[in-house]
Amino acid sequence: MTLTPTAVERVRALLDKRGKPSVGIRIGVRTKGCSGLSYTIEYADAKGPADDVVEQDGVTVLIDPKATMFILGTEMDYVEEKLQTGFVFRNPNEKGRCGCGESFHV
Repeated sequence: MTLTPTAVERVRALLDKRGKPSVGIRIGVRTKGCSGLSYTIEYADAKGPADDVVEQDGVTVLIDPKATMFILGTEMDYVEEKLQTGFVFRNPNEKGRCGCGESFHV
């Protein structure tokens, strides 16, 4: 997994504003939506024993071991548009997305 410079800056800003020490953020997937899976992002207070670690430009991203096979090769970006602001995942393993963009399948 890689992060764009914009995503790195946004993660750094979120961690700085949190007000409590964090190892970084944790990325995972869960069953949700009409296509099957959706991405999750949460603060990580500690590294799990099986977490994969991605360190990029001073930001640490932990990858939940259950999500690893679904997000190999994914690029995480942060976009600010008129109608939508947030993290975007460009995943080469995706075979399709639901119409609303909330979930995907591999």
